[in-house]
Amino acid sequence: MQESLKSILSEAGIEDELIQEIQNVGFPKTARSGELIITPGSTSMHMPIVLEGLLSVVRQDEDANEILLYYLEGGETCAMSLACCIEGKRNDFKVTAEDESVLWMIPMNYLDGWIQKYKSFRKYIFSSYQVRFDELLETIDSITFLKLQDRLYKFLLDKKEATRSYEVNMSHQEIANQMNTSRVVISRLLKQLEREGKIEQHRNRIEIL
Repeated sequence: MQESLKSILSEAGIEDELIQEIQNVGFPKTARSGELIITPGSTSMHMPIVLEGLLSVVRQDEDANEILLYYLEGGETCAMSLACCIEGKRNDFKVTAEDESVLWMIPMNYLDGWIQKYKSFRKYIFSSYQVRFDELLETIDSITFLKLQDRLYKFLLDKKEATRSYEVNMSHQEIANQMNTSRVVISRLLKQLEREGKIEQHRNRIEIL
């Protein structure tokens, strides 16, 4: 894990001195598929860096309605948890392991000092914000400008790209929850996509053709 972390941080341009500090104060965490990493209403005490696996970041309202914001892959971190910590706010989103995942957890109380001391770390954090911001704009665009069937197909393609697999292992209800619509609507639209030859459906599994 230490070597994987060092490789990820070195590729991001982090200097050896800071990499050593991150290794010293942080700790590894393994997460099972489906395990909650960050829960709504909690206060973030650690910033996770994904070493292996895939995490989903989902916005949840007071009625437990959900919408997928973006995925986190190897080498990426959750900028939203950092923002909530700096502002002293409770999280209004949740982070879930989509696959078996390995994370490196960094205590939040070190981050402010590192941002001021290390230009490379400041660039790493701001770059993470920019990537997440661009993805949020894509989400807003898809909600605003795309029909629901197009949004659903984009959701499946985004999932394929994130997992690097042509198979999406989700039930109709799970997809409906993340797209903030009903299972019946999702089932109808998936049948339409199947008739168009874009997907093939199996039990709790969708194959993108």
